[in-house]
Amino acid sequence: MTPASALTLLVVDDHPLFRRGLIALLGQYPGLHVVGEAGDAAEALRLAPVLKPQVILLDNHLPGVRGVDAIQSLREAAPGARVLMLTVSEDGQDLAQALRNGAQGYLLKTIEGNLLADAIHRAARGEPVVSAELMGKLVTALQAQGEIVQVSEVEESADQTASPLSPREEDVLREIARGASNKEIARTLDIAETTVKIHVQHILRKLGLSSRVQAAVYASDRVRST
Repeated sequence: MTPASALTLLVVDDHPLFRRGLIALLGQYPGLHVVGEAGDAAEALRLAPVLKPQVILLDNHLPGVRGVDAIQSLREAAPGARVLMLTVSEDGQDLAQALRNGAQGYLLKTIEGNLLADAIHRAARGEPVVSAELMGKLVTALQAQGEIVQVSEVEESADQTASPLSPREEDVLREIARGASNKEIARTLDIAETTVKIHVQHILRKLGLSSRVQAAVYASDRVRST
């Protein structure tokens, strides 16, 4: 029986040993409960509407249909589910495609268990989550496809009148670019988590952005251009 307060998960990976190890790992966290597992996209599509998981952990290298190509179908099959990629692929194009297709985030399989558990909770709340080490590749992929022109325009405008962000907001933005959660940012900067949330809201408003991922892309792009 699923604990009332636990997030329900569907694990989709074609390697049985990894899948079972991941399920065992997730079972160590009381707030998470795996309700099903699948070895390919077709099986996941059959299970998703029946199990109605809150989060689908999806590998990219699957037999038949790749994970990134199955995201839209999975979201249609289980409209209430967030799709979170968990893969070995560090390809920037795969990352960009996953986010474009509606994935809530993109994580590498090298992630630590506690960070994965935290990322799952964040994704379930609707926060975009991307492995910090992939932000540079995300910027490159989006630049190549002309999809972050608005970010560059915001940066150029900001440069003309100096940074619109306060020093503390700059600190928060750097932490966002590392992939840190609000709780981690609060701990690093020694401020309240509610204060971090307010800073994030101000950052997005001042820069004309709509999500933490865009903020991270903005920050990474600015670092790369300096």
